[in-house]
Amino acid sequence: MDYRKLGTTGVEVSSQCLGAMMFGTFGNPDHDECARIINRALDAGINFIDTADVYSRGESERIVGQAVKSRRDEVLLATKCFYPMGEDRNMRGGSRRWIVRAVEDSLRRLGTDHIDLYQVHKPDWDTDLEETLGALTDLVRQGKVLYLGSSSFPAEWIVEAQWAASRSGSGRFVCEQPQYSVFARSVEQSVLPACQRHRMAVISWSPLAGGWLTGKYRRGEQPSAGSRFDPGGRFMQGSVSDADDLASPARFDALDALREIAGQAGLSLTELALAFVGNHPAITSTIIGPRTMQHLEDALSAADVRLGTDVLDAVDKVVPPGSDMPGVDHFLPYPALQPESRRRPKSRPS
Repeated sequence: MDYRKLGTTGVEVSSQCLGAMMFGTFGNPDHDECARIINRALDAGINFIDTADVYSRGESERIVGQAVKSRRDEVLLATKCFYPMGEDRNMRGGSRRWIVRAVEDSLRRLGTDHIDLYQVHKPDWDTDLEETLGALTDLVRQGKVLYLGSSSFPAEWIVEAQWAASRSGSGRFVCEQPQYSVFARSVEQSVLPACQRHRMAVISWSPLAGGWLTGKYRRGEQPSAGSRFDPGGRFMQGSVSDADDLASPARFDALDALREIAGQAGLSLTELALAFVGNHPAITSTIIGPRTMQHLEDALSAADVRLGTDVLDAVDKVVPPGSDMPGVDHFLPYPALQPESRRRPKSRPS
């Protein structure tokens, strides 16, 4: 396991980060098994765990907190806020009112007195960045949070957040968490370069494209039980929009080519996919999100894999640099592209 600096903080984190989205009712409801997975990851050298309040509605945070209770000093613990956590319309977003409450809720669920890295899960188009950064900075000054980060921010918002911090004298985001995989490469155009220019760490999520790059989905076959597809073959959650389904040939054509590349390199498809992400010079840590112990072991096998130029060039021919496969959704509904922002009513009469 390699260790890399978290931006300019001086803190060193493992090149793989244990993602906890699959711990709880959304993925694995067995708390004891989840704890074993977490401890196996720590024993393997991972010192970085990422979760969020919204993962299984707080259950993931509780599982993680209990599992690392006796090993808290070994772990850089990261969580996030933004998504709705109740029926109240103000229990969401990037407002000071919500952030102050959300961090207290996460601290309680995690069973800790501080969060090492607190991230804004998605851009809040309706809240001023100075408002969000001001609230987060107060939490840093209170010792409840050590470092601040963003997730799925477009390049212009990454830059604007740096300027906002400079203008207001508030804390700055030290890292960004974008979606990045062989299937989702558009962040190579501007997001990753923006992070490099501002010396920000990058923690990439969904490096296996919601399971596609493990080879679990096969052409002409129905998904197995427990997959992210419904019985009709429609993708339900993850890094791919439900506009893409198992009948679409583009993904399977790409998978066929990637399997051949991996085989020639003596790697599994999973190892190729994880190494592709981890080998990018902008990437600090790659989030692996196992649901089972076997998933974890498969991911750990890629921790020290280095890809040669010939392998990287071959991957570029399958999915060109800076491009996404059809159906990839970065979860960024730009307000300027909504119908009402384009002088159109929200709905048109039939």
